[in-house]
Amino acid sequence: MHALCRLVLVIAVTVCGTTRGADESTDGFKPLFDGKTFAGWEGKLKWFRIAEGAVVAGTLTEKIPNNEFLCTEKTFKNFELRLKAKLVGDGANAGIQFRTKRIPNHHEVSGYQCDMGFMGKDNIWGSLYDESRRKKFLAVGPQDKVQPAVKLGEWNEFVIRAEGPRLQIWVNGVQTVDYVEKDSGIEDAGIIGLQIHSGPPSEASYKEIRIKELP
Repeated sequence: MHALCRLVLVIAVTVCGTTRGADESTDGFKPLFDGKTFAGWEGKLKWFRIAEGAVVAGTLTEKIPNNEFLCTEKTFKNFELRLKAKLVGDGANAGIQFRTKRIPNHHEVSGYQCDMGFMGKDNIWGSLYDESRRKKFLAVGPQDKVQPAVKLGEWNEFVIRAEGPRLQIWVNGVQTVDYVEKDSGIEDAGIIGLQIHSGPPSEASYKEIRIKELP
């Protein structure tokens, strides 16, 4: 290769690397969790730990008295969030909060939740729940598609996309929610949160948490 061509190639690679940033991949996604520390997150760390590159919420040794949430310090509005999650334990239930806020002087949060687990015999993996606000499911995934897609006790891939009033969720490539918010008074920005539900001993694990902010 001609010396001038090599120089141009080196400059191009350097510029691209500088523009993209060390923590941003070529597809525009940035890691929210570094796999080693809670940098950029806050919560009651008694109920959260890091193991093998994942956030582990809850415990298999004692009852969990309250819903607990590990939340980002930064807020997000329009984005696509990708991560892997799994549940183990008796009565395991958890969820991924988005466009959410902390309730002052309380363990709870208020906002949208991508649910994980079961409610009785109903599979609610990938359903959209309104935590502490309207306190109801806004959209429930089709059971005939969701149930075969979920890997119980194993890692499941989630995609959560929030763009204006439209909210979409996929679990292991199966779309479970395509919901349009009709209430203009509902907040359209907030934190990302990782939940462990109150109840019997259980653990929810989350890893490879990445986000791409949208216009």
